[in-house]
Amino acid sequence: MAKRAKSPRDDRLDRATDLAGRAAIRLALLLPWGARVRLMGWLMRRVVAPLAGWRARARANLAHVWPDLPEAERRRIADAAAENAGRTMIENYDVAGLRARVRGRPLEGAGLAAIEAAQAEGRPVLLVTGHFGNHEAPRAALVERGHRVGGLYRPMANPHFNAHYAANMHALSGPVFEQGRRGTMGLVRHLRAGGMGVLLFDTYAGAGAPIDFLGKPAPTLTSAAEIARKTGAELIPFFGIRGPDGLSFRIVFEAPVPHGDPLEMTREMSARLEARVRETPEQWFWIHRRWKPERQARRQRRRAAASTGP
Repeated sequence: MAKRAKSPRDDRLDRATDLAGRAAIRLALLLPWGARVRLMGWLMRRVVAPLAGWRARARANLAHVWPDLPEAERRRIADAAAENAGRTMIENYDVAGLRARVRGRPLEGAGLAAIEAAQAEGRPVLLVTGHFGNHEAPRAALVERGHRVGGLYRPMANPHFNAHYAANMHALSGPVFEQGRRGTMGLVRHLRAGGMGVLLFDTYAGAGAPIDFLGKPAPTLTSAAEIARKTGAELIPFFGIRGPDGLSFRIVFEAPVPHGDPLEMTREMSARLEARVRETPEQWFWIHRRWKPERQARRQRRRAAASTGP
């Protein structure tokens, strides 16, 4: 189904939002690293998330997966997740600064040796993660080590903001492909040439498989596993875990996910991310609509009605 064209009013709103966002980013970038990261975290937590309804959405997500969690704890996690999102955004808008932050930091995990071996042999690597901690910090660390790391990204709904958002990802390393058939083909070609790419898989996908995430079905595309099998790429989950100081990172590359059935491979990827979220829930992006239980219920009702027939 084709996307509905935006009205002139919607476009004006997008432009105004983009201008406000650009202004906030430019002003923040004038500050020293620590001050700007703390400021954007505070703004997201105290101003943007409450006004945009993201705090309420995060708390609803927490209630959905952890109904026994006390309300005060839901508020704490939702606020901390919003702050992490604000910090991550401004960190990633200073490519040189992010590279400097991760320069010389030790890289952890069994996946690191697998990456080095694959690249030395000219074999591809597909790195997968979720919206956890700062997912760009490990890519920056690999770039600092001389690797060229491409990626597949999901474009933002606001096309004006998306233009500089995408340009910023290209500035860190490339090639970067927009999600969709054409972008996926570009990533596949890059991997088949022995390249390295990044893909985030923890977004709602109506056409995806209902894989449990934090105990609830979350429709998830198996495309990362399928691409890895098709190209022979090592499939390696990774995480940029924010440190207790809020400014540094632990960078972990986990053991490769063995090739096999794409559904089972995706379940394993989800389980790896779930373990990190359970360990530090404040660092996951509770703001986004991961489960959409009402939509899932409607789809199930339609399927049930179609199966019974007239």
